[in-house]
Amino acid sequence: MNSLLDVIIIGSGPAGLTAAIYTTRAALKTLVIAGEKWGGQLQLTSLVENFPGFPEGIEGPELMVNMRKQAEHHGAEIKEVNFTSGDFTKRPFVINAGETTYQAQAVILASGADARWLGVKGEAEKIGKGVSSCATCDSMFFRNKNVFVVGGGDSAMEEALVLAKVANSVTVIHRRDAFRASEIMQSRAKEEPKITFLFNSEIVEVKGEMRVESALVKNSQTGEVKDMPMDGIFVAIGHIPNTKNYQGIELDPEGYIKVQDHYKTNIEGVFTAGDVHDRSYRQAITAAGFGAAAALEAQRWLSTEGKVTEFKAN
Repeated sequence: MNSLLDVIIIGSGPAGLTAAIYTTRAALKTLVIAGEKWGGQLQLTSLVENFPGFPEGIEGPELMVNMRKQAEHHGAEIKEVNFTSGDFTKRPFVINAGETTYQAQAVILASGADARWLGVKGEAEKIGKGVSSCATCDSMFFRNKNVFVVGGGDSAMEEALVLAKVANSVTVIHRRDAFRASEIMQSRAKEEPKITFLFNSEIVEVKGEMRVESALVKNSQTGEVKDMPMDGIFVAIGHIPNTKNYQGIELDPEGYIKVQDHYKTNIEGVFTAGDVHDRSYRQAITAAGFGAAAALEAQRWLSTEGKVTEFKAN
């Protein structure tokens, strides 16, 4: 068992690293459980053009390296180990990561959410190279190009409408014969002349050398498979919040953390930030904002409770 920490942050995306910058600058002894694959979804992103301060954009991995360096500069300890379990039913909180057990007075859960991918041949290799899960992030890379949107819910309709503003054409592919999206979202999509619909169909393979060039699309009724040329594929079939093994933390039916007063969980002293609770925005800048706010809330709580241990940031 290691010595008692002021704050443990689980997650190393924009939310987690921004939180670490704030807690360490407040002289709180901070450990970031980053995961073996640290950096969140931006590590899978190429050019990021909508994060303030970079007029010509910045590569996603470079942005995360800069955030990490800044957090470490202010004194954050970052461990590239995977979170395995956490007991939030007693204090101090007990966090298990890798083969080590840690204790902390406060915890910030910033473990994010992973896009639910199709899981077909060729998809994983093309993420960030024509395959995306965020039209708001990547639509500008598909100006005057032809794209697929896969899904049948409100998110798919929203993605299609965003893409229709810049793309040449948008084809929404759905494996069933009817959408589950709300009527108002379906109506908006159907009124957009650039958007067409392909029902009873699913992508079975993503093709292309360096980038997406086409997709094999199978008709679920006839079994026919067509090779359809396409410049991009946006997958909108949901996200999976990383909340496994958060013992004692209340989750909603889809597994997202329930929030109270924006950044608090149901457990006093445990806060949350980013995509692990945010189902609405899922942007790097909003995750960073949530991280800053959660860190400030944790700092105030520790100060009020008188639980701050002695520590000087580097």
